[in-house]
Amino acid sequence: MTKSIWPRGENTDILIQAAREGDPDAVNRLLDRHREGVRRLVEMRLDRKVQQRVDVSDVVQEVLVEASGRLEKYLDDPVMAFHLWLRQIAWDQIIDTYRRHRGSAKRNMDREQPMHAGGRGGVDESSVDLAIQLCDPAMTPAAIATQREIAGRVELAIDRLDDADREVIWMRHYEHLSNLEIAEALGLQPPAASMRYLRAMRRLRTLLEQEDESYS
Repeated sequence: MTKSIWPRGENTDILIQAAREGDPDAVNRLLDRHREGVRRLVEMRLDRKVQQRVDVSDVVQEVLVEASGRLEKYLDDPVMAFHLWLRQIAWDQIIDTYRRHRGSAKRNMDREQPMHAGGRGGVDESSVDLAIQLCDPAMTPAAIATQREIAGRVELAIDRLDDADREVIWMRHYEHLSNLEIAEALGLQPPAASMRYLRAMRRLRTLLEQEDESYS
């Protein structure tokens, strides 16, 4: 399974405890440890047109500053895992950045562009993995060109899903969160999160099958 964009291991717990005990260096190290995860989330999820007008690094810094200001409250009452708490702050900042810049972005861009997963252009490896899972688990590495072609179609199909379906697929296949993490982030019971994911995958398969039929 592809590695999560968020850091794992006991180091986070150690830093959280040190920060709780008042160690300012631990606070900086804790946030810096998660900086790359925030960056990857912003690159993946912030609208492409807005990214042409806004520096991703600036958005990342805004997220970390906001998290730093709210960290003491979190340490007093950790409502969820730290990376999920930070993810929510990042997601709120992504939405706010989009709302602030979408008007100027639309005025200055002639063509709508779907939001892809790569962050730096091209087809994301997570899209390739998802394409194989959806279309042909037996595909070999020799079929990489076909994989990438299908992966592009998968990304476009994901863009056509409703918000709830698209979100749970992104969380599972691009952020590589577990079902328990998705449930915690969405405020759901694990069985409900699993059902939402399975339903989203069925709808995604249906869209791809309909597209195949239109070409036949």
